[in-house]
Amino acid sequence: MEEVESPSQEGVRLDYTRRLEARRATRSRFTFRERVITETRLLVFIAGIVLAGIAFGAGRIAGAWVALPVVLFLFLLLIHARLAQLSHRAGRAVEFYEKGIARVENLWAGKGEPGNRFLDPEHPYAADLDLFGVGSMFERLCTARTRSGEDTLAAWLLAPAPPVVVLERQAAVAELRAQVDLREDIELLGADVRAGIDPEALAAWGKTPRVFSGRLLPIAAGFLSATTVAALIAWELINLGPVPFFVLVILELLFAWKMSGSVHRVLAPLDRRAQELVLLSHLLERLERETFQAQALRRLQAQLQRDGVPASRQIARLARLLQLLDAQKNQLFLPFAAIALWSLQLAIRIDSWRAKSGPAIAGWLAAVGEFEALCALAAYAWENPTDVFPTILTEGARFEALDLGHPLLSEKVLVRNDVALGGDLQVLVVSGSNMSGKSTLLRSVGINTVLALAGSPVCARKLTLSPLAIGATLRVQDSLQAGRSRFYAEITRLRQLVDLSRGSIPLLFLIDEILNGTNSHDRSVGGESVIRGLIGRGAIGLVTTHDLALAEIADRLGTIAKNVHFVDHFENGTLHFDYLMRPGVVRKSNALALMRAVGLDV
Repeated sequence: MEEVESPSQEGVRLDYTRRLEARRATRSRFTFRERVITETRLLVFIAGIVLAGIAFGAGRIAGAWVALPVVLFLFLLLIHARLAQLSHRAGRAVEFYEKGIARVENLWAGKGEPGNRFLDPEHPYAADLDLFGVGSMFERLCTARTRSGEDTLAAWLLAPAPPVVVLERQAAVAELRAQVDLREDIELLGADVRAGIDPEALAAWGKTPRVFSGRLLPIAAGFLSATTVAALIAWELINLGPVPFFVLVILELLFAWKMSGSVHRVLAPLDRRAQELVLLSHLLERLERETFQAQALRRLQAQLQRDGVPASRQIARLARLLQLLDAQKNQLFLPFAAIALWSLQLAIRIDSWRAKSGPAIAGWLAAVGEFEALCALAAYAWENPTDVFPTILTEGARFEALDLGHPLLSEKVLVRNDVALGGDLQVLVVSGSNMSGKSTLLRSVGINTVLALAGSPVCARKLTLSPLAIGATLRVQDSLQAGRSRFYAEITRLRQLVDLSRGSIPLLFLIDEILNGTNSHDRSVGGESVIRGLIGRGAIGLVTTHDLALAEIADRLGTIAKNVHFVDHFENGTLHFDYLMRPGVVRKSNALALMRAVGLDV
């Protein structure tokens, strides 16, 4: 499939707006028809009451005429249910495009899935780079509607992929980028699946060993239920009498009681899941019928096959069995279901289905999750047409970016900088005043590295990088419960970074205000030792500081280190920043000016 270029961001917004208005119009049509059917149903009901009075009260017409409004009323019920379903689906589509417009207009924070459950304070960069939480990268990216999709996207952000996998994902994202209709379909189908299906529980159920393993059991159950039905018929037709029937019913009750534990083990995890499984089969079928060119996408489609049978068809068969099982909840059918050993016989068939297809459930759900994660990155690529796919090197330690920016900042306030690390230059020592942009630079480098090694486009005009492990100290905090000071938390994280630098993948370190919790002498000696140890093991990275003495570290390290800085100017009681990185060491501080600006007498 040929890659389709995104329109401008304004073009994307206009396209989403056009689609939104169309979906709103569709929802309005269905809502109007629902109201008309509801009112018609009321009229039919009243007409039925009148006809019943004329037929059975006055005796002026045949009672059969009452069947007409009854049939019509039931028909209108079915139409109303279908219209309600279509209206609900159109409403979901409206929500889909409203969210898309919010993302394009940078009004998305607090309206999506923050992914708080994925936030691990011990992770070497998740909290530091705002990966999860309100206003996080995960919330900006995540369009996944199934639990599997959210889990997969989070895993990609938390663990950089090797180059071959990154390149596969890039190709898949490029192919999916313009397929807005497909993403809408996945959204609408996936939302209902997410509401009812726990992927871990369903996958675990699929791997459970078979409960009804013997061949004689289904024969015995079928024979006993058939004999009981025959005894009931014989009682009515040939005057056999009630004794054989009731004896067989007692035998059935004993047999069902004996097997009840096994039936429960098979059916309990699937209780009231028939409709959700039908939706899952529709979601799988939507993925199966698409034609893809990218290797990753074709691999996912192949994963949705087992013994040449599509996953959607296999899941649909399980759903049909569960729908038959739900039929016994009808009070009119319940006595016949009991005679036919309905639960037992269907549990045997469901257990047989699980033995054949159950082990593949985990793979099917994983494929859905991976596809949704790719769609999330594709939506980001479509909505940010100026972002580019990075060039991925296979070895070395390198990060070279032109016009690098932070992907969570609006283009109106975004200031871009060039950053180059690797080869002869391993560390940038960044100095500057408060709020001048030092920490934002570190986060820009880190979050774009995360995106790049997840397979996503990045917020830059050009980016070339190698496989990198990431470690950061931007949000280390003290802990009253753990009895841990901020300084202890920082040196613990630094030790984690040192351990990462000993791995097979070069480390990208992002150290903010290194050793800020100790005195100047210890900070200078300790900071220089930590940095020397990291770059001695091939790491690259950035270190920010307010302490100008620490800026001298770059001079002592020689050509492998370089000083850069950010500046500000104070005018009419207000600080002004341009957020542009400059070579050299900053020569002034804004701390006293800030204190005076807020009314402190200094």
